[in-house]
Amino acid sequence: MAIWAGADANGNIIDSARAHLAALAQPSLRRVLNATGVIVHTNLGRSPLALAARDAVARVAEGYSNLEYELGSGARGSRQAHVEDLLCELTGAHAATVVNNGAAAVLLSAAALAGPGRAIAVSRGQLIEIGGGFRIPEVIAQSGSELVEVGTTNRTRARDYERAVAAPESRVAAILRVHQSNFRTIGFVQDVSIEALCSLGVPVIDDVGSGLLADAGGVDGFGDEPGLTRSVAAGATIVCCSGDKLLGGPQAGLMIGRPEAIDAARRHPLARALRIDKLSLAALQATLMLYRDPQRARREIPVLAMLACSERELAARAARMQAAIGPGAEVIRTVAKVGGGALPLLELAGPAVALSDTDDPAAVARALRAADPPVIARIHDGRVVLDPRTLAEAEVDLAAAAVRQVLACR
Repeated sequence: MAIWAGADANGNIIDSARAHLAALAQPSLRRVLNATGVIVHTNLGRSPLALAARDAVARVAEGYSNLEYELGSGARGSRQAHVEDLLCELTGAHAATVVNNGAAAVLLSAAALAGPGRAIAVSRGQLIEIGGGFRIPEVIAQSGSELVEVGTTNRTRARDYERAVAAPESRVAAILRVHQSNFRTIGFVQDVSIEALCSLGVPVIDDVGSGLLADAGGVDGFGDEPGLTRSVAAGATIVCCSGDKLLGGPQAGLMIGRPEAIDAARRHPLARALRIDKLSLAALQATLMLYRDPQRARREIPVLAMLACSERELAARAARMQAAIGPGAEVIRTVAKVGGGALPLLELAGPAVALSDTDDPAAVARALRAADPPVIARIHDGRVVLDPRTLAEAEVDLAAAAVRQVLACR
């Protein structure tokens, strides 16, 4: 196209062609260094996997596996067997199944417990939109269920659900509770606890969002995130969550709860279309096994480790990065975020490295994205900022080297 436009074929266009061919030979999906300070960064793949999970994926990817094969009997088995007992052990549930993501878990639960000709009651304050423009009313519609709205945007009471269930023409087969993952309603508000919902005598689907299985090692502000075990103990029929947020595993949709409900979900025709693949299943099993030792989980699951990272450790990383970059870099105070639709009000204060000697921060950030591996930073107050909280120990030096190279070329 450049030649047709009149460019000199003997000039820079040859170098451009070589660069273009080299780029075509590289995979588009690549590892990047996350220096944004957003821990569960949806655009960067959400939760990074623990070493045990990465090793598990490599072992299963090496050849064939017993994905749906009983080694003892030699008969066909279920892929769910690799994680069901673990999920029940960790949450107190009596049955569990896993699909390919959190939205799929909600969709399958709604289809299995309600479906065509029946309805699902949802508080108006929980008719939320999740990432990518997907909305709860649309998910319910795809399940074939009718949506019955109860309460108001800011206040919903138990009697609102009771009226919807007891109405003469009611077709309510289930109640769906949806966690306000990426926002909070404050002020003159009221909602209904999971315990109260489960006392109404109607199956309850509880979408808790982020899959909290362990605390963050004392991080303040973590208490308003719903945990899986509370919903199970309250008697929720099916509890749904994502696997790649606060749980710290791969993309997956976890469904735990009562055996008859989980069995209905497994037998539903959607279950096969939404099933989890073997590599994600291997990573999920390895991640869940870490939770058997909570201290080890907080230490080895990257999301939990980042949340609980101490000021001393962060300061050491920031100082090391600043020294490696040299003149033009300084340590500042900044705020990291959880991201991924979890704990939107939680601010994690800590040190970061800001680049001061840059007259065009957008150009520097763009050059960092072109590094190998790409470094994803953020721009704050007109400066490029690199947050060490979301960089692993081994990545700090890699990020600093990329910054040095970019600054040297300016």
